[in-house]
Amino acid sequence: MTTETGPDQGRTTVHPKSTIRVNGADIFVTDTGGDEPAVVMLHGGGPGASGVSNYSRNIDALARSYRVIVPDMPGYGRSAKYVDHSDPFGYLADTIRGLLDEMDIPTAHLIGNSYGGAAALRLALDTPQRVGKLVLMGPGGIGTTRGLPTAGLKSLLSYYGGDGPSRAKLAEFIRTYLVYEGATVPDELIDLRYQASLDPEVVADPPLRRPGGLRTLWRMDLTRDRRLKQLHNPTLVLWGRDDKVNRPSGGPLLLNLMPNAELIMTSRTGHWMQWERAELFNQLVADFLAGDSRWALS
Repeated sequence: MTTETGPDQGRTTVHPKSTIRVNGADIFVTDTGGDEPAVVMLHGGGPGASGVSNYSRNIDALARSYRVIVPDMPGYGRSAKYVDHSDPFGYLADTIRGLLDEMDIPTAHLIGNSYGGAAALRLALDTPQRVGKLVLMGPGGIGTTRGLPTAGLKSLLSYYGGDGPSRAKLAEFIRTYLVYEGATVPDELIDLRYQASLDPEVVADPPLRRPGGLRTLWRMDLTRDRRLKQLHNPTLVLWGRDDKVNRPSGGPLLLNLMPNAELIMTSRTGHWMQWERAELFNQLVADFLAGDSRWALS
């Protein structure tokens, strides 16, 4: 048992942690809350991201009712840094599925933000029987071949380029592109993310990079996967109307492609809904996973 204090929490939460070997790679996991069903929370791909820091305002709320499993994704935090760049979402999905195998979890609900949302959706497409419900929050891989990258995505992908990483670059990405109101982000959060982004292995081989070739680019656009229209897992799509990283038009796109999807979009919300609108996010997700009667698909 170790302690984790989020920069915005104002209190200390105790979470049990461990490192689990998955397909030859070490994956760092926080495992807290009650018994099954399990909820796996997959974080985004911004510089310096990690599982607990990404969901610092959500883990405890969901852990009141669920077993909450929060890994550091491959390439981030205290997990192994290798990512297969020829099929990154497929590699992430295989790793998370392998993690569930190692933890003896046959099925789990998946919550994915951005990069983690793409991993969650790809896992469900490959093995829908391993997934209960899906919560996709501004997921990556949605309509990515239908236009130029957004300004926020360009900022993210250029972080390790040019003169290399800097606190100023990270502050601009977070306060300008990640959230709606940049002034709400404390300096401590940026400092923690910046220090994490300086891991030498990550600087040498960033986990998130521009797709290398047309084949990889098309493989990463999950809306071109024909299986999406047959994916019947109940899905809640959450998207900030003011998201500058992944285009909000991806929300209606998923709603129209997926047979059992619901979409909620919120105003004055950027790419990091779970942080900016934590109370609303926690309530929506808890009700959806619990099968609240207001959700017709539950």
